Amino acid sequence: MTDASARSQEQNLRQLLTPVVEAAGLFLEDVRLARAGKYTTARVFVDLPDGPGDLNLDALGEVTRAISDAVDEADPIKGRYTLEVSTPGAERELRTARHFRRAVGHQAAITTGSGADAETLEGTVTAADEDTVTLTVDDAPRTIALADVTAARMVIRM
Repeated sequence: MTDASARSQEQNLRQLLTPVVEAAGLFLEDVRLARAGKYTTARVFVDLPDGPGDLNLDALGEVTRAISDAVDEADPIKGRYTLEVSTPGAERELRTARHFRRAVGHQAAITTGSGADAETLEGTVTAADEDTVTLTVDDAPRTIALADVTAARMVIRM
């Protein structure tokens, strides 16, 4: 499967699964396909819509069954595949404005630039909008344009 083919299949799966996941009261975070030999793994990441709450195992099980039924009926993946449905996890990747808004009040590591110009900051996300994220590091707020972020993830400290 070429990169373009995988992206096209991922987009088709997003279109198929978005209403299924939303009907379960959840948000379709991402769909990723990985090919190993003849087999494809379809990873579907779901999360709560914006707002407080807990995504419990019962809700995850229900949406997994609904996703499986939709994929079985539409048959959008060629050949043999394994379906994995999960949440993005506690140390989730942050890529979109929505991700950063949901991270407000939590610890994150954000990298800007690349190579010798790369800088990684770790602190608390104190604000986020469509274009920027504010990370407070050692009591000093730093506002970063989302366009400048090359990598970011939530950080869990015990």
